[in-house]
Amino acid sequence: MVTETKISVRQFGMLVTLFSIGTPILIIPAGLASLAKQDAWLAAVLGVGLGLLITGLYCALGSLFPAKSLVEMNELVLGKWIGKTISITFVFFNLVTAAELLFFVGNFLTTQIMPETPIQSINIIFACVVLMGVRLGIETLARSAEMLFPLFFVLFLILAIFVSPQIKWENIQPVLETDMNVLFKAVIFFTSVFSISPVALLMIFPASVDRLKEARKAFLTGTLIGGVVLIIIIALAILVLGAETTARQMYPSYALAKKINVGSFLQRIEIVMAGMWFITIFFRVSCYFYASVIGLAQTLNLKDYRFLVLPLGILMIILSLIVHPNIVHSEEYNKHEWITYAATYGLLLPLLLLGVNAFRKKGKESQSQGLETRE
Repeated sequence: MVTETKISVRQFGMLVTLFSIGTPILIIPAGLASLAKQDAWLAAVLGVGLGLLITGLYCALGSLFPAKSLVEMNELVLGKWIGKTISITFVFFNLVTAAELLFFVGNFLTTQIMPETPIQSINIIFACVVLMGVRLGIETLARSAEMLFPLFFVLFLILAIFVSPQIKWENIQPVLETDMNVLFKAVIFFTSVFSISPVALLMIFPASVDRLKEARKAFLTGTLIGGVVLIIIIALAILVLGAETTARQMYPSYALAKKINVGSFLQRIEIVMAGMWFITIFFRVSCYFYASVIGLAQTLNLKDYRFLVLPLGILMIILSLIVHPNIVHSEEYNKHEWITYAATYGLLLPLLLLGVNAFRKKGKESQSQGLETRE
């Protein structure tokens, strides 16, 4: 079976934070604003609260099997054949999601920064960095997160401080005007992107993390910090750009960074926003791709996963070019199909494993009690 080195609790917490921020920091403000208008920030607050409950579910599952990854849990709880079948579909889910994120990278750069560069070139270059990180192992990725974590928050503070003079409080009023059904849909949309996606981290937690009790706290803390960052970004987008402009923008947080203008000499530093996103999207793609590679290796009972990195990486690049024909298709997919697809693995699968495990334990207890009664 695949053997992996352990990472520290601190490194895992930073990895969770950067993973949680990932894609949502660039794309989720538009989706929330189109649904909840000026109450988008409120939907994010409720979504973070729901996300902490889901993270608690992952922690509970990890506590039952402290030395196992999710793929190994599947086989242990559901049996060899059913477990392996579900694990293969889980591997495919992670690979397709990694490819979709790679599509976002290429689309963002070709539409916002380098319009004359072919998207294929960008996807290949970015994928090569991801493949290099995954091949070197989770310890290398965790140390990279430890190094880039402070840089991310420095860039985040620069954005928040320099854009704050342009805040217009009337943009967020009236509060709670959104219909409750619409607000609920916005919360579900936020949760599907922010809170259910970390199921991929169950390929790292708890098997590859030291000290389970502290790791659970790091999982929850990392999720909370990532959620607070997203709430601030969404609130700033609404307060500065307005709800309607935010909803119309393809990448509202990037448009928000363009608004920075201090004394007519500090301006056009939107690359700050791009830098923040590149850091977080790298770790999000890497974790998804790592989950698919390790998951396939464990499903096939392989001793080493590294020879799978290149072929699966090539497949990821190919999928990134065909998974969405255009950005409109991507937005529709994220608002509708993605919620059901992600919930299947991020919510239903953990609940299934917990339920089946509890049922089997209860059956064993009743059998042992029956044997004691006979004796």
